[in-house]
Amino acid sequence: MRLLTLTLDFNLQSTKKNNLMNKSDLISAMADKAGITKSQAGEALDAFMDSTSAALKGGEKLILVGFGTFSVNERAARTGRNPRTGKEIKIAAKKVVKFKAGSGLSDKVN
Repeated sequence: MRLLTLTLDFNLQSTKKNNLMNKSDLISAMADKAGITKSQAGEALDAFMDSTSAALKGGEKLILVGFGTFSVNERAARTGRNPRTGKEIKIAAKKVVKFKAGSGLSDKVN
């Protein structure tokens, strides 16, 4: 397994009243903070998401020092129950993305 490590300093805040930040809000905040255009920030964010997805799909773990770690875990097949009928159903095995916040991010949130 190859390991990717980056150091990032995120200090982005949403200016909306509903405490939600969507992709366009994030792009605007990145552009303002980095002093670049929204188009450039959008391309950078898309490149980050594509690179992260490719790394995780390839079985790699992505560590962003001061921010957190992205990894993929295997979830085993299991038996569940249909809540409406109570009948047993089989739930297939699958891979799930896991994120663990780093100490830098946790410190900024608290």
